[in-house]
This record gives sequence, structure tokens and C-alpha cells, in this order.
Amino acid sequence: MSSGQARSCEVAVVGAGPYGLSVAAHLNRAGIATHVFGEPMGFWRQNMPKGMRIRSPWRATHLSDPDRALSLDAYASRCGLDSGQPLWLEKFVAYGDWFQRHAVPDVDRRAVRLIDTAGTGFRLELADGGTLSADRVVVATGLLNQDYRPPLLQDLPRALVSHASEHADLSVFRGQHVAVVGRGQSACESAALLNETGAAVELISHGPIHWLGMSANGTGKTLRRRLREMLASPSEVGPFPLSWLVEVPGLVRLLPPKMRAEFARRCLKAGATGWLKPRFTDIVCNPGRTITGARVLGDRVALDLDNATRTFDHVLLGTGYRIDISRLGILAPQLLERIARADGSPLLAPGLESSVPKLHFVGCYAVKSFGPLLRFIAGAPYAARAVAAAARCGVLAKPDPALFDRLFGAAATQQVE
Repeated sequence: MSSGQARSCEVAVVGAGPYGLSVAAHLNRAGIATHVFGEPMGFWRQNMPKGMRIRSPWRATHLSDPDRALSLDAYASRCGLDSGQPLWLEKFVAYGDWFQRHAVPDVDRRAVRLIDTAGTGFRLELADGGTLSADRVVVATGLLNQDYRPPLLQDLPRALVSHASEHADLSVFRGQHVAVVGRGQSACESAALLNETGAAVELISHGPIHWLGMSANGTGKTLRRRLREMLASPSEVGPFPLSWLVEVPGLVRLLPPKMRAEFARRCLKAGATGWLKPRFTDIVCNPGRTITGARVLGDRVALDLDNATRTFDHVLLGTGYRIDISRLGILAPQLLERIARADGSPLLAPGLESSVPKLHFVGCYAVKSFGPLLRFIAGAPYAARAVAAAARCGVLAKPDPALFDRLFGAAATQQVE
């Protein structure tokens, strides 16, 4: 389909990252007229820092095509990548671009401004004034606009307090005194990169860093940990043995809502990969500290930490993301009101379909319903297969309230925000 002439399609995929591209590859193979919007690998290219490495293990970093011909292994064999090392961000983006050229060559790089219903389908308004009609829509925008900012720091100037996702190059902070808030992968890797670019870095967190893949004292691997590595699940998401349940999103969806939420909490605890720890030699860590106040002090920012006050040139928030589809900014208000949600996340049925027929959400938006795997690249193959099956067979073309009550509890349809 020519992206410049298309006015309608069977499926519109909004987003061209790992999930959007994987879904489109499966839909294309199924012979379903699909139109993909977005800059290929745009979030990874523009909102992740240079020098970053992918946290997921190699075997869990593949995009998905039906023939499995476009795996990371296939790309590596052509480019000479070392599968024994954590993958550099730049190499992963290049892999995504290669996948896109082969599996989804006709990506429309225009931005979608609004998604609204139109009859039994949808109408998409584009940033350049164009429009497109689609029978089905897949929202695959990743973590766009989902960054979390602690309330005490929300209203401070962005020049002094910013989120890690706002920076593709941390070298702009060279020579500055920077506080990094958080203790997960994003916070710890940002701290390491800042230090290596010449910033003086202090890491502030409410608890100690949990180094993944390290023993309790951080000096090596215990026999117990070696055994767990031998039994590790493909994605290595969550502690053993829960990590193996993570690999089966369709089964996770059947868990009672409270159990599913606790399962996700345990599997998504903040942690940083052990290969970052040697890079922390010159980083000052302040674990167990609570930020009780924050204010601008001249051209710097002052943080009240329990009974002490510290001043910094900049505060970088490695505080992660919290899903709230109302913050996407592309869903028409009347459409948003119809989507059953809990804590900002859409409640999804099989096929990752929302309570609005033929409207699907993949990736991080599916974690609430399908579990932690959908938070990572490793969930893209499952999402791609599930959406393609729904589009082919019309699975749940008209989900009813009774079904959502069974899936999510009797209060599900009242959780629309």
C-alpha cells in the first residue's frame, strides 16, 4: 500500500517501535491491509541515551516476523555482532531499522494527532491535516508521554529537573553536579553514563540498589544463583520460578486481578543489571533517603533530604514510567471515556483488545492485563501473534460487559476514568 495515497485500511498501527513493527509484520503476512504510522524506532532513537546497553538478554531482544527470518541472530550474522555481550542501543536501533526495511517497508512517518470512532471503525487525523479511516486500530506508542515525575518535583523548571527519557545525549551535563533520582536500570545506567561524560554524580534512592545477577555482597555468584541462571526463563523477567509464568501472558491474564497485580509487582521490582556495578566507583550513592522538599535556588535546585539540604546544577529523574492512556493525547475524549481502565491502563481481552471493539493496545499498555512480559521487547512476538489472530478471525469483535466482568471482576466496567 502506498503510504502517500492511502485513505483507508483494514488495520492502522500507531507506532513503529518493536511492537508496532512486529504486529505489522504479522498482519502483512496474513494479507490484511495495514498502515503503520510513526518514525521507525523513534522513541529508542530520541528518548534513550547514547552509550546505553539493552537490559534484556540477547535471546529476548528479537523483533517478530512470522517466518522468524528477521531475528536478531540473523541480523548479527550479517553485521558481525557479538551475542555474548549486552547489546548497544545504537546496534539495537540499527537492527530495528533493518527489520523495518524488510518486513514493513511502507511505514508512514507522519504523526497521528487524533484517533476517534467513525461508524463501526475509526478515523485518524494526522499532524499534517490528512485523515485515514481504519476498521481496526492498534496503539503501539510505547512509553511515549508515560514518564513518572514525583509530585514534589513536577513543577520545577525543566532546565533544572528533567526525566531521563528527555535526553538522547547526556554529555550536555559535562562538568555539572547532577543528582540522579531512582535505583532501577534507567537511573543506574544514566548515573554511569553521566559520570563517564565528566559530570559529578550522586544517586538518591529510597532504598539500596538491587544488582541483578550479583550475590548478596556483590562480589560474585553463589551456587544458588548459578543454579537459578541455569533455570532462567528466556526473558529473565522476574525472580525464579515466577519468571516462567511471565513467559505465558495468556495464562497470566486468567489470574484474579489482585493476584495478577501482586505477580506483576514482584516481577517488576526496581533493579539494575550487575554489569553496571563496576562503573559505580566514582558515583556517590545515597540509599534510604527521602526527598521532603525541592526548590529553585538561584540557577541551581535544592533538595531537602530528610534533615539535610543538598544543591545541584541539575536533577535527573530515573523514576521510571506509570501507564495512563489519558496522557497519550491522541485518543478523542469520547473514545477515551468508553475504554474500561484500571489505574490508567486499559483492561484488555484476548487479542489485546480493549472494551471498545477493534481497538487494541500492545506493549506497556497490556501489562495490567497480560503481565510483565509485555513491558519488555520479549513480549512483542506474543502481541504480534495475538493481534494478527484477532484481525484474521474477528475474535471478540464485539466484547460485552459480561465478558469483561469475568476477566477483570465485576467492578471493571466502572473503572473507566
